[in-house]
Amino acid sequence: MNEILHQIFGEHFSVIALRLVIALILSGIIGFEREMNNQFAGFRTHILVGVGACLMMLLSVFGFIPFMERYDNVRFDPARIPSYVVSGIGFLGAGTIMVYGGTIRGLTTAASIWTVAGIGLVVGSGMYGAAMLATIIILVSLKFLNKIEKLVPKNRSSYFLKLEVKSAFPVHHVIEVVEQSKATIMNIEIHKLKKDIKQIIVHIEKRNGLNQAAIVEKLANFEEVIHISDMSK
Repeated sequence: MNEILHQIFGEHFSVIALRLVIALILSGIIGFEREMNNQFAGFRTHILVGVGACLMMLLSVFGFIPFMERYDNVRFDPARIPSYVVSGIGFLGAGTIMVYGGTIRGLTTAASIWTVAGIGLVVGSGMYGAAMLATIIILVSLKFLNKIEKLVPKNRSSYFLKLEVKSAFPVHHVIEVVEQSKATIMNIEIHKLKKDIKQIIVHIEKRNGLNQAAIVEKLANFEEVIHISDMSK
């Protein structure tokens, strides 16, 4: 019986299992932060990326040992499979990037997916300390540096519009009105206030000749709009 289990799981199974669990926990922590911020790639996506990358690294580290022991002329490069993981993970990150007019969203989540793949590879190679330190650095960057970044003054001026609308109000109406006014949307935030009311905060870049009053007037004409205000005043 022990011989059968050994053939199924192999002599390195305990190490492999430990590394997969650690990759699950560390990538899950980062994914949970993204989930709490309502990002497209959240808890499950980050876990799958981290565990999958760890699995590929484990294959590279342990998968070819039997062949090397059996054949003297067999050699392998442990970095070969991980290199394909690093280059191939980009398609997942690209899927999280959304473009709204002149605004690009999802770059941070795309970067976190790519970094989680790196954590999985590091854990798969047994570098637990580096993986844990990287996880802490990523969490600090995602959670706290974002607040500091908002305090840094930008060269370009901008203003914020806050709308309270009925839940049925399509957000694309806001995008259309702003773009028709030749303005650029820098960011859009949506918050649920009540069961049938939501709040939309629009960050708009100021440009010469921009008629802010015209944008407010056009948005106010929608019957679903309950209240609209300029937060920058």
